Amino acid sequence: MLFKDVLVEESLKRQLINLVKENRISHAQLFLGPPGSHKFALAVAYAQYLCCENRGDDDSCGVCPSCVQFSKLSHPDFHLIFPNCVTKKVKKDPDYKQFTSEFIDFILQQDYQIDLNDWNALLGGENKQTFINARDCSNIIAQNSIRSYSGGYKIYLLWMVEKLYPSAAPKLLKTLEEPENKTLFILIAENSDNILPTILSRTQLVKIPVLNKDTIQSQLAKKYNISEEMAADIAEIADGNYINAQKIYQDNGELKEMLRQFHFFMDSSIANINNDLEKVKFIELLDLFNTIISQEREGQKSFIRYMIRMFRNILLLNTNNSALIKATTDEKKVIQLCSPYIRLQNISSIMEACNQAIYHIERNGNSSLIFTDLYLKITDYLKTKK
Repeated sequence: MLFKDVLVEESLKRQLINLVKENRISHAQLFLGPPGSHKFALAVAYAQYLCCENRGDDDSCGVCPSCVQFSKLSHPDFHLIFPNCVTKKVKKDPDYKQFTSEFIDFILQQDYQIDLNDWNALLGGENKQTFINARDCSNIIAQNSIRSYSGGYKIYLLWMVEKLYPSAAPKLLKTLEEPENKTLFILIAENSDNILPTILSRTQLVKIPVLNKDTIQSQLAKKYNISEEMAADIAEIADGNYINAQKIYQDNGELKEMLRQFHFFMDSSIANINNDLEKVKFIELLDLFNTIISQEREGQKSFIRYMIRMFRNILLLNTNNSALIKATTDEKKVIQLCSPYIRLQNISSIMEACNQAIYHIERNGNSSLIFTDLYLKITDYLKTKK
């Protein structure tokens, strides 16, 4: 990974480059950034630059043996540590070494834009807790006592250090505080509040800011060869999260379908409170519910979460906070049409009804009854528009 391919501010890249050039490398650094930022890619680019045999003023050379190994994430002095759990493949005593090849494939397939939920899904552990455990920490300590293969730095990248199991953390404290010579620990995290204070106090902070809309828009247009208008729409609702932006692009058809479903739901509900029975289209509404229900529970919850996002945007419009709206061009049209019916007086009840519906879906309630009840409740709450 080269610095030129990392989506962060140039000043931040220059800061890390200067640390290497001036030999001011702290042995433990925390790369802290919001979900969907390029923090993992930045950490790898930093490690690659540090190990590059012919580094330039602004980047790694990209062609020396070290850089070639980094391009495959196979450099012998670069160690990836990440959350793991018991799976069908590893039935007991898991540790990161048993999943390294899968994790490297995951990183490369995702183009360094990795997300913990996606990794858990790949492990098959969606309903399990993943951790960096005591065995992982023991492996680090054992590896750290061995000399580096290249004679340079040994680098340990701990991804999602928030998942470091509390009882395992003490094993690492002395190593973090007094590592072997030429050892670098790069800890990657999204929320410093979830990091053990004893770990946090032993690291130097490198803060990665949220991506701005223009950067996401430009990268989407470049990577997927899409129109500027489409890239701008996606960047608008991605909320600074490039991983979400890519998923929105890949699921663009699904997003449009949810907008159509939401629009129909609201049209029917509004017609109902206005006693325009012909436009209620109750038979078509039941068909719509059946379509959503056919997606199983995750799809059902996704639709209700989409409704929540749209209701939030409508309220922002009605409270003169339109600058905070995260919506595509087509969504904004629907938001405008529905705006007379969402007010401070009814938004709490509407949101509570949506959250209750998600709660009951998660507990295997009857989906047909849940969506019918949600429709009737929202219709009733819309009557308090004034």
